[in-house]
Amino acid sequence: MAFQYLNKRKGMNIFSFTAEFDSEASCRNHFKEERDKIGVICKRCLYKEHFWIKSQWSYECKQCSSRTSLRSGTIMQSSNLSFLIWYKTMFLLTATKQGFSTKEIQRQLGLKRYEPVWAMVQKLRNAMGKIEDKYTLEGMIELDKDYFTIKASEQAYRTQKAGRGIKTKSNVMVMAESIILEAPDTEKVVKQCRYFKAKVVEDHQAYATDVTIENAIDTEQAIVSSDKSTSYISIADYVEIHMSEKSSETTTKETLECVHIEISNAKRNFVGNYHKIKKKYLQSYLNEFVYKLNCKYFEERIFERLVIASITGL
Repeated sequence: MAFQYLNKRKGMNIFSFTAEFDSEASCRNHFKEERDKIGVICKRCLYKEHFWIKSQWSYECKQCSSRTSLRSGTIMQSSNLSFLIWYKTMFLLTATKQGFSTKEIQRQLGLKRYEPVWAMVQKLRNAMGKIEDKYTLEGMIELDKDYFTIKASEQAYRTQKAGRGIKTKSNVMVMAESIILEAPDTEKVVKQCRYFKAKVVEDHQAYATDVTIENAIDTEQAIVSSDKSTSYISIADYVEIHMSEKSSETTTKETLECVHIEISNAKRNFVGNYHKIKKKYLQSYLNEFVYKLNCKYFEERIFERLVIASITGL
């Protein structure tokens, strides 16, 4: 089956998905097609040319004859779940703006064991995060931090009396790239948000903030707006312009409008679908939320990008 027309389709719904990926063979063939486009590098000698051994579903290096299985080097490596299960999961994760809990994905797939489904979903969420980490924000950027509710660890409850002082919130920095547009009819100036990033920040210290920002934005072409938090003091040292305003209702509604809208959306999404999240997994849930949010401009490729990321391990 040829899959070259995937890019031309206006998104993918359940009917088009089941028509194109109706069997293990169709998913596996598509996975191979996409991996062939990316290329395979021999782990032994780093040579890039290979024979395809169909009977073994493996690549054989033309230089040293070392073999690489179709799954090897991808996030499917060592997984006993079928290609069809992986593809169905990628479809479920990208089909709607709202998230699916792993329990619900397990139910939809009709699988008995929860653990392999959890591991698969976490790998896919991490792959989403690595896709977004490839790109930086530029231009006008809104920046703010907020607390997300997390589930306290059992060890914390055991070691502290009556649960006092147990941390149940985690600090998250959210950044939004925005542009100012003028409506042609009314000449009203409006703000349009383009791309977002959301990163868990371990503490309020300026150093942690600086590292997070420098990895997320193009500092040479950034005009950053924030409140007057002391953790933002050094931002002006490495961005083109840093504008700060005292926190107020106006700041929230106007200057940092895009950031606060998406913080509210993320919190509602998490509470409605996942309830309390363990701190060590919060970033992976944020990865999924931001990936789907940023894909609004190329929705027809949201599924395909995740397939490619599962191959490259990005």
